[in-house]
Amino acid sequence: MEVNNETQMHEFILLGLSGDWDTHVSLFILFLLMYLVTVLGNFLIILLIRLDSRLHTPMYFFLTNLSLVDVSYATSIVPQLLAHFLATRKAIPFLSCAAQLFFSLGLGGIEFLLLAVMAYDRYVAVCDPLRYSVIMHTGLCTWLAIASWVSGFINSLVHTVITFHLPMCAKYIDHIACETLAVVRLACVDTSSNKIAIMVSSIVLLMTPFFLVLLSYIQIISTILKIQSTEGRWKAFHTCASHLTMVVLCYGMAIFTYIQPHSSPSVLQEKLMSLFYAILTPMLNPMIYSLRNKEVKGAWQKLLGKFSGFASKLST
Repeated sequence: MEVNNETQMHEFILLGLSGDWDTHVSLFILFLLMYLVTVLGNFLIILLIRLDSRLHTPMYFFLTNLSLVDVSYATSIVPQLLAHFLATRKAIPFLSCAAQLFFSLGLGGIEFLLLAVMAYDRYVAVCDPLRYSVIMHTGLCTWLAIASWVSGFINSLVHTVITFHLPMCAKYIDHIACETLAVVRLACVDTSSNKIAIMVSSIVLLMTPFFLVLLSYIQIISTILKIQSTEGRWKAFHTCASHLTMVVLCYGMAIFTYIQPHSSPSVLQEKLMSLFYAILTPMLNPMIYSLRNKEVKGAWQKLLGKFSGFASKLST
């Protein structure tokens, strides 16, 4: 039997969140403000780390990578989402859809891997502080960052290729973006192998890093509890507080959504999860590291002091 025009699909239509115009306008304003805060906050964190020599450590090197991932992930989804809020016809070209899936899936995987790498960094800092600079040397940090980026994008490339090689019977995607599961649902053929590949990918890029993070924090907590003084325990825990907050946010949402017994995530859950990772998490990341980290707050105060001094000189 011959397949009709499936392979000649030139564009898709994203159904988005709602068909109500007033709702679209309200969401456009809200998400635009959140996106601007995300871009500004993450670039300020990156700039601050670059300018302050006290932040030239492995932890902040990985935080720079995490901020780049966050702002890139948001940019891969939010501008198109904003444009569709105000558009009558919410079309996305075939190649743009494939590119969006590739970058969003890749960057999402990189974030999970980076959080696992940062957990290892915190493990060494708390459990083996005397050898921290020897273990977490520049070469290892660079290699771990590159491995995270390469692994995430290789996984994304494989999924993008096998997803868009499927013959498509429909062009209406019930999602806010070109997400893997949403695109696979358009296929005219049995997609069991694709779903198995998605499950394997979830195990490799979600559950494996999660268990590494869990193992790291079991060791960290065990070490902290052995510290005699309350002040020492608090100081050790404080070095992990920001990272632990991000771990709970990122892994918690993904596991809650996807790792459910005898069920798969609903379309609504998939949309909410995409919004969470595209808008909320990238916006919260710089805030969490700024508000809960003394070194970052100190660097902000130092930078603001320099700017105020420079401004006062100009005014005199």
